[in-house]
Amino acid sequence: MIDEVARESRRERRRARGGEAASHRKSDYRNLRNPFQPQPVFSDDEVAAIHDTALRVLEELGIKVLLAEARELYRNAGALVDEDTQMVRIGREIVRAALASAPRSIHALAGDRSRDLVLELGFLSFLAGSGAPNVTDIERGRRPGNLADFENLVRIVQSFDVLHMIGPFIEAQDVENRFRHYAVNRAQLTLSDKLPFVYARGTSQVEDSFEMLRLARGLSDDAFLSNVHCYTVINSNSPRQLDIPMAQGIIDFARAGQVSVITPFCLAGAMAPITVAGALTLQHAEALAGLALAQISRAGAPVIYGSFSSNVDMKSGAPAFGTPEHVKATLGAGQLARFTGLPWRSGGGSAANISDVQAAHETQFSLWGTVLAGATMCIHAAGWLEGGLSVSFEKLITDVEALQTIAELCIAVPGDADSIGFDAIAEVQPGGHFFAAQHTMARYRTAFYEPLVADLSNFGAWSEAGARTATERANDIWKRRLAEFEAPASAAACGEALDGFIARRTAQGGAEPVS
Repeated sequence: MIDEVARESRRERRRARGGEAASHRKSDYRNLRNPFQPQPVFSDDEVAAIHDTALRVLEELGIKVLLAEARELYRNAGALVDEDTQMVRIGREIVRAALASAPRSIHALAGDRSRDLVLELGFLSFLAGSGAPNVTDIERGRRPGNLADFENLVRIVQSFDVLHMIGPFIEAQDVENRFRHYAVNRAQLTLSDKLPFVYARGTSQVEDSFEMLRLARGLSDDAFLSNVHCYTVINSNSPRQLDIPMAQGIIDFARAGQVSVITPFCLAGAMAPITVAGALTLQHAEALAGLALAQISRAGAPVIYGSFSSNVDMKSGAPAFGTPEHVKATLGAGQLARFTGLPWRSGGGSAANISDVQAAHETQFSLWGTVLAGATMCIHAAGWLEGGLSVSFEKLITDVEALQTIAELCIAVPGDADSIGFDAIAEVQPGGHFFAAQHTMARYRTAFYEPLVADLSNFGAWSEAGARTATERANDIWKRRLAEFEAPASAAACGEALDGFIARRTAQGGAEPVS
């Protein structure tokens, strides 16, 4: 089937070269600035009260920290530590110092300099759905994540500029845990030149991953330490617990000068108070605790304030996304992030079980929450289903359409005299049309966004073409992208160096993840 799609794609390119329906429109989606004013849900006084209450939570109640090294770091910074209960009470002066030392702007270096990212308030980046145990498409159905599907997701994400980083899309469960990071990192580094993700699953795996990055990018130890080359996501165990691999990840990434996206996962009514303000208070406290640990480990370490708060269905306990509460929590998180001055991440996603209208509207509401809240990066912006239990190939494509639409809104709209078009209005007589106007003829190839998935034909033409749904068209598109895919030359060239390292470490037994 993919071969057939490839042949048809080549025919389409030949027709285009012959003058049929050639498009010359090209938009730059690689570095987006958010043009919208952030929207609040709380007053300034309420934001200050949430922040102050979060500090009270850390001072008076504390957070349970399972890693002894992390507890020691907190203790050395002045926190009160009870070793019997593993509870750490963090004074507000520690948090204040951490917020003062954390960078407001992070320049992340990709494999290709044109894909470098600025992570600060006002910039906007999107990432595909990540962390799912399963993958699905309309032909093979839902199945456990595997390496081949992970590699294909890397290829597809690489082919869309509106997806700015590579992520841990699905778990490659056909590769043993102690070797999995080698396979996943190799796929990222040889198939893509975007900013890669590194799992925080213990120091040994992290160090392996950093070494693979140095080999792939040709970096010395000092060059690696002096710039940002990758990121990880740190999730606290709400309510008020930081486990061993996550605490170790914060320390490892801070000391290496790499980005930690410190993200509590607070579902209102389940792992957090049932109110939006209460859930955000707990989220804020946990995020501040993680940010403090990063800065204690290395002052100036690049960190991103993370938010992924929504609600649960109180009948079933299942997580919900794209709900009014999800959007409100995202808007409130934006206010708290701006209060700290730090770059921050939001979360998209959907609780729908298949790529249908529910999945589409939940994802788009969560995306609008992200945009109107002024998030720096949005994870799970494309392809995420079942509240994170699967990533869909077709939904990845239909969501890219939504992301490209948002990206188009980030592009300035010209309002000069030529664009206002008085002469064009004068040229067309009352009752006429603008199809043949000089103003139109000079611009018609590039004036409008060209849909990726949407079918703008009328009902008759659509019916004659097979009456295909957007999901069916998306199936063709991802297959075509795979058939046409060519890895960036700089990425493909590093395979040999990585394979030598992987072979050596595999012979040594790999690296077990910590738990």
